[in-house]
Amino acid sequence: MVNQSKNEQHIVIVGGGLAGLSAAEWLLRQEVPPKITIIESTGRLGGVIETVSQGEWLMERSADSFLSVRPEGIELVKRLGITEDLISINPEARRALIWSSQKGGGSGALLPVPTGFRLLAPGRIIPFLRSNILSCFGRLRVAWERFIPQRTHHDVDESLESFAVRRLGQEAFDKLVQPLVSGIWTADPSRLSMAAACPEFLKMEQDWGSLTKGEKKRVAQANGSRDASGARYGQFVSFKHGMQTLIDALESRLRSAGVLVVQDQVRSLQRDGSQWQVFLGNQAIRADGVVLGVPASTAATIVSTVSPNLSAELKMIEFAGAAVVSLGFDQQDVSHSLRAAGMIIPKVAGKRILAASFSSSKFPGRAPPDAVLIRTFIGGALDMGIASLADEEVVKEVLIDLRTTIGLHGNPSIVQVDRWHRSMPQYNIGHVERMKKIRQAEAQLQSFGLAGSAYEGVGIPQVIQSGQMAAANAIKDQAMSE
Repeated sequence: MVNQSKNEQHIVIVGGGLAGLSAAEWLLRQEVPPKITIIESTGRLGGVIETVSQGEWLMERSADSFLSVRPEGIELVKRLGITEDLISINPEARRALIWSSQKGGGSGALLPVPTGFRLLAPGRIIPFLRSNILSCFGRLRVAWERFIPQRTHHDVDESLESFAVRRLGQEAFDKLVQPLVSGIWTADPSRLSMAAACPEFLKMEQDWGSLTKGEKKRVAQANGSRDASGARYGQFVSFKHGMQTLIDALESRLRSAGVLVVQDQVRSLQRDGSQWQVFLGNQAIRADGVVLGVPASTAATIVSTVSPNLSAELKMIEFAGAAVVSLGFDQQDVSHSLRAAGMIIPKVAGKRILAASFSSSKFPGRAPPDAVLIRTFIGGALDMGIASLADEEVVKEVLIDLRTTIGLHGNPSIVQVDRWHRSMPQYNIGHVERMKKIRQAEAQLQSFGLAGSAYEGVGIPQVIQSGQMAAANAIKDQAMSE
């Protein structure tokens, strides 16, 4: 048994991903910082965020950027002193392309997402009417959105598919909304909860009676610009040497402050008077507070001995798996100009890949001169069979689709496959109510917090915020008792 002095506050953070690291960084900024121990089973900090360098190739294993308009990410970057390392998406690449299939075959074309369209909201109608992504009827149906009556039963959770079809029509959902959604959540839109995943658009309908009107108001209030699509891509930032920069800076800050990192696996928790006992493989650590920054399924196992109700709710959160396939090519082997941030592929197109990010177009320093780096995403809730395919088979499927969509006629000079089995949380219908139960059960445990992407946001700023809130919960009861 590892004992701590009664006068020494000790917080144990389980999980060394971004959520856990953010919790530790928040704790270090308190007036009287506690002793902090991070327990990470792999021994490596950063979780899914990792940048791999091979020669002049710079490849991200998961997220390659984050949205700067939310304050949590940018404020953390400033505190770490790495603001000068930030880069934005190249101006000429600040648009997304969507594969538009032609009738009667597998041929098609990559077309730009209509200017002003943001996930579900058509902020500008004229660009939509001029786009060939939808049929004439489909475009008129979107234009009619402002006249669709709003839903009256606000207390009933609605799926994103139901919401999109109701407001924009079936064709707009199939050819535009569904691929955009899959590119973000890798989810099944027929099960994805609007209240959990897209509350902003629900509120738009309630406040303005129309997504078209609501988006125009939002953009006008934000910056007076109507080009919401271009502005949004300008808000994504990364680092000159990849997202690993953020993890390295966090790790350096924590270790220099004396944060202890232990490579081990937490099996369970127990309360012992006013303290926690954190049971590892062959020892137990006493702690005054605990943060669980691990996947919900892992957290469910750990808390089963202290809160069966919390464990049961955590087990109900579903996850999907996906693969990120990074491929490098000679520029001459790709017919398309790749002047975009990337492309998305509708499910109705009958292809396997969900989306592709044109990394070397988005950011400098991602590929050698006269070469291109493309990151493709395959799998998700609508294609769970990917998990059973070998890496070689996954790459083969990706190459088939790239040959069709971007005119690829060469073989890759570099290949990296990153498998994320059951790592994408699914905010399915009922998630908001489940989160209420989870937070209620969490509050019943003294000096305890949950953090991670499974709860209230999958973006990097949201995960950072979740770590900070969990850290505050871990010391809350101690502060109240002093």
